[in-house]
Amino acid sequence: MEYDGRNYYGFQWQAKLPTIQSELEEAIRRVTGESSRVIAASRTDTGVHARGQVVSFRTKSSLTPQVFIRALNYYLPRAIAVMGACKVSMDFNVRRDAVSREYDYYILNSSTRSPLFEGFAYFVPKKLNTRIMNKACKFLEGEHDFASFATALGKLRSTVRTVYNARVTKRDDMVTYNVTANSFLPHQVRNTVGLLIRVGSGKVGLDEFHQIMETKLLGLAGPTAPACGLFLTKVNYPGKLELAI
Repeated sequence: MEYDGRNYYGFQWQAKLPTIQSELEEAIRRVTGESSRVIAASRTDTGVHARGQVVSFRTKSSLTPQVFIRALNYYLPRAIAVMGACKVSMDFNVRRDAVSREYDYYILNSSTRSPLFEGFAYFVPKKLNTRIMNKACKFLEGEHDFASFATALGKLRSTVRTVYNARVTKRDDMVTYNVTANSFLPHQVRNTVGLLIRVGSGKVGLDEFHQIMETKLLGLAGPTAPACGLFLTKVNYPGKLELAI
């Protein structure tokens, strides 16, 4: 799925609030006549976008994946679209079977704001040193306790996660932070970006970055970067999902 998260209170259903899940479940009901509960590979927060969200639901419908794509997109609002679909076995778990998730965070590093990127990138006018930001990224890779990069834990018991890749790139005025991990703590990516911006602007040194990470104190890495620049780009599984498009 793809979606523009600006007008939604995240993926997960919330009473009397617009969410991606509620819109999708309503579309499924209109197509099949069934009340189906949707499960997502990653529960994106309020205002966060997606290019590669993966969801699953059970249905007794005999419609083909191709028909499901067209029918669901007919009923979904323009900010949400199903990009592909396939049938999976009954024991497939869209969340637990995922081996990694990839996120991009976009920073418009320009002296002037851009109306075209408004709502899809975080505007930071001060020039960022991407070279030093990439040095900080090296601390993130591997298995670590990322408690300092989480805002709240809820029912989570462990703050240990494995980051497979973290890097910062720049093309013209767009700085992009790309990260792949087995899973993420609440607000982990946005708190990491907030701290990387402070590193790139010279407010925090590499030693301090590493110390904040090693202190393992909840919320220490803030301030949290805004949701507008964050995109869920891909969810990876051991086997390739043969999607009809």
